[in-house]
Amino acid sequence: MPGKMVLFFGISKILWIMTAASQAFYIETVPEVRSLAQIGDSVSLICSTVGCASPSFSWRTQIDSPLHAKVTNEGTKSILTMDPVSFENEHSYLCTATCGSEKLEKGIQVEIYSFPRDPEIHLNGLLEVGKSITVRCLVPDVYPFDRLEMHLLKGDYVMKNHEFLEAMDRKSLETKGLEVTFTPVIGDIGKVLVCRAKLNIDEADSVPNERVATKELQLYISPKNTIVSVNPSTKLQEGDSVTMTCSSEGLPVPEIFWSKKLDNGNLQRLSGNATLTLIAMRMEDSGIYVCEGVNPIGKDREEVELIVQEKPFAIEVSPGPRLAAQIGDSVVLTCSVRGCESPSFSWRTQIDSPLNGKVRTEGTTSVLELSPVNFENEHSYLCTVTCGHKKLERGIQVELYSFPRDPEIELSGLPVSGNPMSVTCKVPSVYPFDRLEIELLKGETVLKNKEFLEELDRKSLETKSLEMTFIPTMEDTGKVLVCQAKLHIDEMEFEPKQRHSTQKLFVNVAPRDTIILVNPSSIVVEGSSVNMTCSSYGLPVPKILWSRQLNNGDLQPLSENTTLTLVSTKMEDSGIYVCEGINQVGKSRKEVQLVIQVAPKEIQLTAFPSKSVKEGDTVIISCTCGNVPETWIILKKKAETGDTVLKSIDGAYTIRRAQLQDAGVYECESKNEVGSQLRSITLDVKGRENSKNYFSPELLVLYCASSLIIPAIGMIIYFARKANMKGSYSLVEAQKSSVVKV
Repeated sequence: MPGKMVLFFGISKILWIMTAASQAFYIETVPEVRSLAQIGDSVSLICSTVGCASPSFSWRTQIDSPLHAKVTNEGTKSILTMDPVSFENEHSYLCTATCGSEKLEKGIQVEIYSFPRDPEIHLNGLLEVGKSITVRCLVPDVYPFDRLEMHLLKGDYVMKNHEFLEAMDRKSLETKGLEVTFTPVIGDIGKVLVCRAKLNIDEADSVPNERVATKELQLYISPKNTIVSVNPSTKLQEGDSVTMTCSSEGLPVPEIFWSKKLDNGNLQRLSGNATLTLIAMRMEDSGIYVCEGVNPIGKDREEVELIVQEKPFAIEVSPGPRLAAQIGDSVVLTCSVRGCESPSFSWRTQIDSPLNGKVRTEGTTSVLELSPVNFENEHSYLCTVTCGHKKLERGIQVELYSFPRDPEIELSGLPVSGNPMSVTCKVPSVYPFDRLEIELLKGETVLKNKEFLEELDRKSLETKSLEMTFIPTMEDTGKVLVCQAKLHIDEMEFEPKQRHSTQKLFVNVAPRDTIILVNPSSIVVEGSSVNMTCSSYGLPVPKILWSRQLNNGDLQPLSENTTLTLVSTKMEDSGIYVCEGINQVGKSRKEVQLVIQVAPKEIQLTAFPSKSVKEGDTVIISCTCGNVPETWIILKKKAETGDTVLKSIDGAYTIRRAQLQDAGVYECESKNEVGSQLRSITLDVKGRENSKNYFSPELLVLYCASSLIIPAIGMIIYFARKANMKGSYSLVEAQKSSVVKV
C-alpha cells in the first residue's frame, strides 16, 4: 500500500510539470503590430498575458516621449486609450509585462492620417456659355498630404490631375486644391464636374482612402431676342382694352417685368407676368411701355408705344333694345355712357305712364329696376342722357309673358285595365294664352291637341287645360303619357318656349282566377299535415291573405303567405278556409272546406236504470260516441253460440220485461272510415221471489214513464250528433237493419 501511494504522487507531479510547461508565459497585443487611426478618433491598444495569473504592466514610447494616453489595467489585460488621437500619438508604443522574475515586451506602431470629408468644388462665378470660368477642387484637413492624389473631370474627360509629392516640413492638417479654367459651351448642359481625391496609405483597407465630390453644371445664357406683341393695336380709343405679351430667350428662362417709362425717364413697375392687360384705358394711359427679360446674369429690354385717343360720346342700353320678361321676375334695365365723364340721366315710358320701378345712377351708368315685373310694366322705356350741350336717347321695349312651370298631368284614378279613365293636362299661370298649344300623347301617338285662339279680353294669368277619356289596356303598361305645351311667340326671345311633363303608365289588373290547391287532400285524417296553396292573377301582383270562416260568418286572419300549412291537424281544424288575392284595385276570393276525419273515441255504454235489474223490469242499453261525426253504432249481445246484433234506435236498445235469458254481456262497436272502438257491459237479471203474474199500479207508472223517456233520450242523442257533425263521410258496409248511424 505505501508503494502505491508513492507511485500516485509521482505521477501527479509529472502531470503538473507537463501542465505548467504547456502554459508558458507570453504577451499578446491587439492590434498585433500596427494601428492606423484618423486624427480626432479614439484608439485603444490592448496588451494581455497568457501563462501568468498576476502580471504587472507598463507602457512607454520607443523614444521615451509622453504617452498622451490613459492606461487601464484589468487582471491579465492592460488597455492604453488615446482619445482623441493627435500628432503626439504617432509613435511606436511598447507594452512591458512582468511575471515574477520574468519580463516580456512587445511593441505596436501607431500611424495617423486625416481624410475626414469629401472634396469641395467651388466656381468663381456663374457658368455663362462662352465665358471663361475657374473651378477649384479643395480637399480639407488632409494628412499626410504627400500621399494625396487628385483628379478633376468634366463628365468622362479628365481636365487635370495632380500628386502632392513635395516634402512635408511639419506635421499639420493641410487643405490641398486643384484649379482649372475652361470655357463652357452649350454641349456642357447636364454634364457633371467630378473631383476625385485619393490618399495612398498602404494597407489601409479598413479606412476610406478615396473620396469624390460632384457638381452638375448649371449653365446660363443672358436674355436676348426680347419680343413684344400687342393686341388689338398700339392705337386705341378711350375705354378700350389692350393686351401686350412679351417673350425673351435665355437660360434659365428669363423672368418678364413690365414697366411704364415716366416723363423723367424712370421706370414705373407694373407687372411681373409675361402678359400685361390694360382695361378701360384713358388718354393719360398713352406712353412708352417697357418689357424686360431678366435672369441671374443679365437683362434685355423691348419698348412699345401706346396711343390712346378720345372716344366719341355714345349710349348703350342693355340687355338690348327688346326684352322678354317673365311676369313675377326681376328686370334690370341699364343705360351706360361712353365718352362722357359726367353725364345726367332720366327715364320715362313712351306713353308717359308711371315707371313703376326704382332708378339708381352711379357715374356713367343708370339702372332702372322693375321688381317684380307685372302687367303695368309692359311698355317701351326711354333713357335720356345729357352730356354738356349734347343729348342722346335710347329705348328698351319690355314685353311680358308667363310660362313658369311644366304642365301638370292629373289622372282620375289608378289606371285599371278595361276601366275608362280621364287624364287632364293643365298649364298653370300662362300669358298670353292665345298663343298656347297643348298636345297630349301616349308614347308617340297623339291622343289630342288644342290651340287656344280665343281673344284676350284682359291681361291676366290663366290656367288652361286639355282633358280626354280613354280605356287603358295591358299593352299600355310601360308607355308614357306626355303633356306638351308650346307658347308660340317667335318674335320674343326667351327660354323655354316649350315645356312638357311625363307620367309612366302602370295599368293595374284587379285580382282574378284565384286558385287553391290542397295537398294531399281537403279530407285528411286527424294528426296528419295539410298544405293549402293559393295563387291569384293581377297587377300589381296580389297579396295573399288566408282566413278561416267562423260560425257567425266573420273571417279570422291566419297568414299572408302563399301557402298555409296545418301541422298535426285536429278535428277542430275542420271548416271553411278562405284565400283572398288583394291589390290596390280590388280583391278575389276562393274558399275550400277542410274535413278532418277522427277515429271513434270516448265511447260510453250504459244500462238504464241499472246494470242489475229484476225479472220483468224495463232496461235501456245505450251506446254514445263522444263528439265524432258520422259514426256507426252496432249493438250486440255476446253468447257462446254466437253474437246477436240488436236493433237499436240512435244507439239505444230497449228490453221490456227483462227475462233471465236477457242477462249477459252486451257489446257496443263504434266505427267509421278511420277506425273503430269497442265497449262492453254485463247485465244482471235477478228472478222475482214470487213468480205470480200480477200488474201493480207502480209498474204501470214505471211503464208509462219509460215509454216517454226512451224516445226522448233517443231524440236528444240524435240531435246532439247532428249538431256536432262536420264534413261528409263515406259510410261503412253494414246491415241497415242492425246498425245505427249517429
